[in-house]
Amino acid sequence: MGTAQEKDELYALDISGVEWLSAPGTSEDEERVEIAHLPGGAVAMRSSLDPDTVLRYTEAEWRAFVLGARDGEFDLQ
Repeated sequence: MGTAQEKDELYALDISGVEWLSAPGTSEDEERVEIAHLPGGAVAMRSSLDPDTVLRYTEAEWRAFVLGARDGEFDLQ
């Protein structure tokens, strides 16, 4: 996945001006997951109720997550 250097660079990025996206049909006052697309295919993710805690994923990490989700890896039992 991402190397330590890639992660350091990713977390050093100023993301104060990014556009946060959430699932269609969600309202501003309800809890939701928000993502922002970063340079190089990276992605930032946060909870709308805790916008100061932001996780960042390299392109490879995000791709692995999305493919796993599509494959049912995270389905609830």
